[in-house]
Amino acid sequence: MKLTTLGCHSASPRDKARTTAQLLEMRGHLFLIDCGEGTQMALRQSGAKFARIKHIFISHLHGDHFYGLAGLISTFQLQGREAELHIHAPKGAKEAMLLLLKVSGAHMVFPLYFHELESKESEVIFEDDKLSVTTIPLDHRIYANGFLFKEKNKERKLNADAVQEYGIDVCYYQNIKNGRDIILDTGECIPNEVLSFPPAPAQSYAFCSDTAYLPKIIPLIEGVQVLYHESTFLEDNRALAEKTKHSTALEAAKIAKAANVQTLILGHYSSRYKDKRVFQEEAQTIFPNTLLSEDGKEFYFSE
Repeated sequence: MKLTTLGCHSASPRDKARTTAQLLEMRGHLFLIDCGEGTQMALRQSGAKFARIKHIFISHLHGDHFYGLAGLISTFQLQGREAELHIHAPKGAKEAMLLLLKVSGAHMVFPLYFHELESKESEVIFEDDKLSVTTIPLDHRIYANGFLFKEKNKERKLNADAVQEYGIDVCYYQNIKNGRDIILDTGECIPNEVLSFPPAPAQSYAFCSDTAYLPKIIPLIEGVQVLYHESTFLEDNRALAEKTKHSTALEAAKIAKAANVQTLILGHYSSRYKDKRVFQEEAQTIFPNTLLSEDGKEFYFSE
Protein backbone atom coordinates (compact mmCIF):
# COMPACT_ATOMS: atom_id res chain seq x y z
CA MET A 1 0.00 0.00 0.00
CA LYS A 2 1.40 3.36 -1.06
CA LEU A 3 0.08 6.76 0.03
CA THR A 4 1.23 9.95 -1.69
CA THR A 5 0.43 13.27 -0.07
CA LEU A 6 -0.26 15.72 -2.89
CA GLY A 7 -1.33 18.48 -0.51
CA CYS A 8 -1.84 18.63 3.24
CA HIS A 9 -2.55 22.22 4.26
CA SER A 10 -5.76 24.00 5.21
CA ALA A 11 -7.66 26.96 3.77
CA SER A 12 -5.99 28.68 0.79
CA PRO A 13 -3.16 27.26 -1.34
CA ARG A 14 0.18 29.00 -0.84
CA ASP A 15 3.69 28.71 -2.16
CA LYS A 16 4.94 25.30 -0.98
CA ALA A 17 1.68 24.70 0.88
CA ARG A 18 -0.94 22.92 -1.21
CA THR A 19 -4.44 22.11 -0.06
CA THR A 20 -5.75 18.61 0.55
CA ALA A 21 -5.32 15.81 -1.98
CA GLN A 22 -3.95 12.28 -1.66
CA LEU A 23 -3.22 9.33 -3.92
CA LEU A 24 -3.77 5.85 -2.52
CA GLU A 25 -2.39 2.86 -4.39
CA MET A 26 -3.97 -0.35 -3.13
CA ARG A 27 -4.54 -3.74 -4.74
CA GLY A 28 -4.05 -2.44 -8.28
CA HIS A 29 -6.24 0.64 -7.81
CA LEU A 30 -5.05 4.25 -7.85
CA PHE A 31 -7.58 6.30 -5.88
CA LEU A 32 -7.57 10.11 -5.69
CA ILE A 33 -8.86 11.38 -2.34
CA ASP A 34 -9.95 15.03 -2.33
CA CYS A 35 -8.86 17.49 -4.99
CA GLY A 36 -7.90 20.93 -3.74
CA GLU A 37 -6.46 23.64 -5.98
CA GLY A 38 -3.08 22.69 -7.41
CA THR A 39 -3.80 18.96 -7.43
CA GLN A 40 -3.02 18.70 -11.15
CA MET A 41 0.49 20.07 -10.72
CA ALA A 42 1.07 17.85 -7.71
CA LEU A 43 -0.06 14.82 -9.71
CA ARG A 44 2.39 15.66 -12.47
CA GLN A 45 5.22 16.09 -10.00
CA SER A 46 4.39 12.74 -8.43
CA GLY A 47 4.74 11.01 -11.79
CA ALA A 48 1.27 9.47 -11.49
CA LYS A 49 -0.39 8.20 -14.65
CA PHE A 50 -3.63 10.16 -14.95
CA ALA A 51 -5.37 7.38 -16.87
CA ARG A 52 -4.98 5.01 -13.92
CA ILE A 53 -7.25 7.18 -11.77
CA LYS A 54 -10.72 5.68 -12.18
CA HIS A 55 -12.27 6.74 -8.87
CA ILE A 56 -12.12 10.10 -7.07
CA PHE A 57 -13.45 10.46 -3.53
CA ILE A 58 -14.38 13.95 -2.27
CA SER A 59 -14.89 14.36 1.47
CA HIS A 60 -16.82 17.63 1.36
CA LEU A 61 -17.41 20.63 -0.88
CA HIS A 62 -15.21 23.25 0.77
CA GLY A 63 -12.85 24.77 -1.78
CA ASP A 64 -9.61 23.45 -0.31
CA HIS A 65 -10.87 19.90 -0.91
CA PHE A 66 -12.91 20.34 -4.09
CA TYR A 67 -11.94 23.30 -6.28
CA GLY A 68 -9.27 21.43 -8.22
CA LEU A 69 -11.76 18.91 -9.59
CA ALA A 70 -13.11 20.95 -12.53
CA GLY A 71 -9.62 21.66 -13.82
CA LEU A 72 -8.63 18.02 -13.49
CA ILE A 73 -11.69 16.85 -15.45
CA SER A 74 -10.89 19.44 -18.14
CA THR A 75 -7.32 18.15 -18.36
CA PHE A 76 -8.53 14.57 -18.69
CA GLN A 77 -10.68 15.76 -21.59
CA LEU A 78 -7.81 17.61 -23.29
CA GLN A 79 -5.66 14.50 -22.99
CA GLY A 80 -8.25 12.53 -24.95
CA ARG A 81 -9.11 10.29 -22.06
CA GLU A 82 -11.30 7.32 -22.94
CA ALA A 83 -11.50 5.46 -19.63
CA GLU A 84 -14.56 6.11 -17.50
CA LEU A 85 -14.23 8.23 -14.36
CA HIS A 86 -16.30 7.80 -11.20
CA ILE A 87 -16.64 10.67 -8.73
CA HIS A 88 -17.92 9.87 -5.24
CA ALA A 89 -18.84 13.18 -3.62
CA PRO A 90 -21.52 14.94 -1.57
CA LYS A 91 -24.75 15.92 -3.26
CA GLY A 92 -24.24 19.12 -5.23
CA ALA A 93 -20.93 18.11 -6.77
CA LYS A 94 -22.57 16.93 -9.98
CA GLU A 95 -24.56 20.13 -10.44
CA ALA A 96 -21.47 22.28 -9.82
CA MET A 97 -19.21 20.33 -12.16
CA LEU A 98 -21.71 20.04 -15.01
CA LEU A 99 -22.46 23.76 -14.84
CA LEU A 100 -18.77 24.66 -15.06
CA LEU A 101 -18.29 22.28 -17.97
CA LYS A 102 -21.36 23.69 -19.71
CA VAL A 103 -20.45 27.38 -19.43
CA SER A 104 -16.90 26.62 -20.58
CA GLY A 105 -18.21 24.89 -23.68
CA ALA A 106 -16.66 21.54 -22.76
CA HIS A 107 -17.83 18.42 -24.52
CA MET A 108 -17.12 15.25 -22.61
CA VAL A 109 -15.19 12.66 -24.57
CA PHE A 110 -15.12 10.04 -21.83
CA PRO A 111 -17.80 8.50 -19.57
CA LEU A 112 -18.19 10.57 -16.40
CA TYR A 113 -20.26 9.18 -13.52
CA PHE A 114 -21.22 10.96 -10.32
CA HIS A 115 -22.15 8.98 -7.21
CA GLU A 116 -23.56 11.61 -4.89
CA LEU A 117 -23.52 11.03 -1.15
CA GLU A 118 -26.04 12.32 1.36
CA SER A 119 -26.47 9.58 3.96
CA LYS A 120 -25.45 10.42 7.50
CA GLU A 121 -24.88 6.73 8.21
CA SER A 122 -21.81 4.76 7.21
CA GLU A 123 -22.29 2.97 3.89
CA VAL A 124 -20.30 0.98 1.33
CA ILE A 125 -19.83 3.15 -1.77
CA PHE A 126 -17.41 1.01 -3.77
CA GLU A 127 -16.62 -2.69 -3.76
CA ASP A 128 -14.93 -5.26 -5.94
CA ASP A 129 -13.36 -8.65 -5.31
CA LYS A 130 -10.25 -7.09 -3.75
CA LEU A 131 -11.41 -4.29 -1.47
CA SER A 132 -14.24 -2.06 -0.30
CA VAL A 133 -14.63 1.65 0.40
CA THR A 134 -16.93 2.73 3.21
CA THR A 135 -17.92 6.24 4.31
CA ILE A 136 -17.03 7.58 7.75
CA PRO A 137 -19.61 10.28 8.62
CA LEU A 138 -17.85 13.31 10.11
CA ASP A 139 -18.86 16.45 11.99
CA HIS A 140 -17.94 19.59 10.07
CA ARG A 141 -19.62 22.86 9.15
CA ILE A 142 -21.11 21.23 6.05
CA TYR A 143 -21.91 17.63 5.16
CA ALA A 144 -18.65 15.64 5.19
CA ASN A 145 -17.40 12.07 5.08
CA GLY A 146 -14.13 10.30 5.63
CA PHE A 147 -13.39 7.07 3.78
CA LEU A 148 -12.25 3.63 4.90
CA PHE A 149 -10.37 1.61 2.29
CA LYS A 150 -10.14 -2.01 3.35
CA GLU A 151 -8.81 -5.10 1.65
CA LYS A 152 -10.94 -8.21 1.62
CA ASN A 153 -9.55 -11.43 3.05
CA LYS A 154 -6.74 -12.77 0.92
CA GLU A 155 -6.08 -16.32 -0.19
CA ARG A 156 -4.13 -18.63 2.07
CA LYS A 157 -0.55 -19.35 1.03
CA LEU A 158 0.24 -22.77 -0.36
CA ASN A 159 2.65 -24.93 1.64
CA ALA A 160 4.65 -26.31 -1.30
CA ASP A 161 6.51 -28.88 0.80
CA ALA A 162 3.29 -30.28 2.27
CA VAL A 163 1.40 -30.62 -1.02
CA GLN A 164 4.38 -32.41 -2.54
CA GLU A 165 4.68 -34.70 0.45
CA TYR A 166 1.04 -35.79 0.10
CA GLY A 167 1.25 -35.94 -3.70
CA ILE A 168 -1.62 -33.52 -4.20
CA ASP A 169 -2.35 -32.65 -7.82
CA VAL A 170 -2.02 -29.03 -8.96
CA CYS A 171 -5.73 -28.93 -9.86
CA TYR A 172 -6.51 -28.82 -6.10
CA TYR A 173 -4.20 -25.90 -5.32
CA GLN A 174 -6.87 -23.21 -5.67
CA ASN A 175 -9.20 -25.14 -3.33
CA ILE A 176 -6.39 -25.23 -0.79
CA LYS A 177 -5.79 -21.47 -1.15
CA ASN A 178 -9.53 -20.99 -0.60
CA GLY A 179 -9.26 -22.78 2.74
CA ARG A 180 -10.63 -26.19 1.91
CA ASP A 181 -9.45 -29.54 3.30
CA ILE A 182 -8.35 -32.20 0.82
CA ILE A 183 -9.51 -35.82 0.72
CA LEU A 184 -6.85 -38.18 -0.62
CA ASP A 185 -7.64 -41.23 -2.78
CA THR A 186 -7.08 -43.33 0.35
CA GLY A 187 -9.93 -41.51 2.06
CA GLU A 188 -7.63 -39.64 4.45
CA CYS A 189 -8.60 -36.02 5.10
CA ILE A 190 -5.70 -33.57 5.16
CA PRO A 191 -6.63 -30.39 7.09
CA ASN A 192 -6.13 -27.14 5.27
CA GLU A 193 -3.88 -25.87 8.06
CA VAL A 194 -1.37 -28.57 7.10
CA LEU A 195 -1.40 -27.69 3.42
CA SER A 196 -1.34 -23.90 3.64
CA PHE A 197 -0.22 -20.92 5.68
CA PRO A 198 -2.43 -18.08 6.93
CA PRO A 199 -2.87 -15.21 4.45
CA ALA A 200 -1.12 -11.89 4.89
CA PRO A 201 -3.11 -9.48 7.07
CA ALA A 202 -5.62 -7.36 5.16
CA GLN A 203 -4.43 -3.79 4.73
CA SER A 204 -6.62 -0.82 5.57
CA TYR A 205 -6.49 2.96 5.37
CA ALA A 206 -8.86 5.44 7.00
CA PHE A 207 -8.99 9.02 5.73
CA CYS A 208 -10.66 11.40 8.17
CA SER A 209 -10.87 14.82 6.64
CA ASP A 210 -12.17 18.01 8.26
CA THR A 211 -14.04 17.19 11.42
CA ALA A 212 -14.58 18.21 15.00
CA TYR A 213 -13.35 15.78 17.64
CA LEU A 214 -15.70 12.86 17.09
CA PRO A 215 -15.26 9.74 19.26
CA LYS A 216 -18.28 8.09 17.58
CA ILE A 217 -16.08 7.22 14.57
CA ILE A 218 -13.89 4.95 16.71
CA PRO A 219 -15.90 1.74 16.08
CA LEU A 220 -15.74 2.40 12.31
CA ILE A 221 -11.94 2.62 12.24
CA GLU A 222 -11.14 0.12 14.99
CA GLY A 223 -7.79 -1.57 14.35
CA VAL A 224 -7.03 0.03 10.97
CA GLN A 225 -3.47 -0.16 9.75
CA VAL A 226 -3.14 3.55 8.93
CA LEU A 227 -5.28 6.49 10.00
CA TYR A 228 -5.01 9.95 8.46
CA HIS A 229 -6.74 12.43 10.76
CA GLU A 230 -6.89 16.17 10.33
CA SER A 231 -5.04 18.28 12.91
CA THR A 232 -5.70 21.86 11.94
CA PHE A 233 -4.79 23.27 15.35
CA LEU A 234 -2.86 22.55 18.52
CA GLU A 235 -4.40 22.48 21.97
CA ASP A 236 -3.51 26.15 22.46
CA ASN A 237 -6.26 26.89 19.94
CA ARG A 238 -8.78 24.23 20.95
CA ALA A 239 -11.52 26.86 21.35
CA LEU A 240 -10.98 27.88 17.73
CA ALA A 241 -11.02 24.23 16.68
CA GLU A 242 -14.37 23.75 18.38
CA LYS A 243 -15.77 26.91 16.78
CA THR A 244 -14.72 25.93 13.26
CA LYS A 245 -15.39 22.20 13.76
CA HIS A 246 -11.80 21.10 13.33
CA SER A 247 -9.54 18.93 15.48
CA THR A 248 -6.29 19.42 17.34
CA ALA A 249 -3.27 17.15 17.06
CA LEU A 250 -3.92 15.90 20.58
CA GLU A 251 -7.53 15.03 19.72
CA ALA A 252 -6.40 13.14 16.61
CA ALA A 253 -4.02 11.15 18.82
CA LYS A 254 -6.83 10.36 21.25
CA ILE A 255 -8.89 8.95 18.39
CA ALA A 256 -5.94 6.87 17.14
CA LYS A 257 -5.22 5.45 20.58
CA ALA A 258 -8.85 4.64 21.37
CA ALA A 259 -9.29 2.96 17.96
CA ASN A 260 -6.11 0.92 18.43
CA VAL A 261 -4.74 1.88 15.01
CA GLN A 262 -1.18 1.02 14.02
CA THR A 263 -0.05 4.35 12.53
CA LEU A 264 -1.41 7.90 12.69
CA ILE A 265 -0.70 10.49 10.01
CA LEU A 266 -1.49 14.14 10.70
CA GLY A 267 -2.36 16.87 8.21
CA HIS A 268 -4.53 19.88 7.26
CA TYR A 269 -2.28 22.23 9.19
CA SER A 270 -3.23 25.83 9.90
CA SER A 271 -0.79 28.36 8.46
CA ARG A 272 -0.48 30.03 11.86
CA TYR A 273 2.04 27.35 12.84
CA LYS A 274 5.40 27.71 11.10
CA ASP A 275 6.94 24.43 12.30
CA LYS A 276 4.91 21.28 11.65
CA ARG A 277 6.95 19.30 14.14
CA VAL A 278 4.92 20.82 16.96
CA PHE A 279 1.91 18.82 15.73
CA GLN A 280 3.87 15.59 15.91
CA GLU A 281 5.28 16.42 19.32
CA GLU A 282 1.83 17.13 20.75
CA ALA A 283 0.28 13.96 19.32
CA GLN A 284 3.16 11.75 20.42
CA THR A 285 2.48 12.52 24.06
CA ILE A 286 -0.51 10.19 23.63
CA PHE A 287 0.21 8.19 20.46
CA PRO A 288 3.95 7.66 19.78
CA ASN A 289 3.62 6.20 16.27
CA THR A 290 2.56 9.50 14.71
CA LEU A 291 3.84 10.70 11.33
CA LEU A 292 3.54 14.05 9.58
CA SER A 293 2.21 14.48 6.07
CA GLU A 294 4.18 16.80 3.80
CA ASP A 295 3.40 17.97 0.28
CA GLY A 296 4.84 15.36 -2.07
CA LYS A 297 5.70 12.89 0.67
CA GLU A 298 5.26 9.18 -0.03
CA PHE A 299 4.44 6.55 2.57
CA TYR A 300 4.86 2.82 1.99
CA PHE A 301 3.13 0.29 4.23
CA SER A 302 3.88 -3.41 3.99
CA GLU A 303 1.47 -6.25 4.79
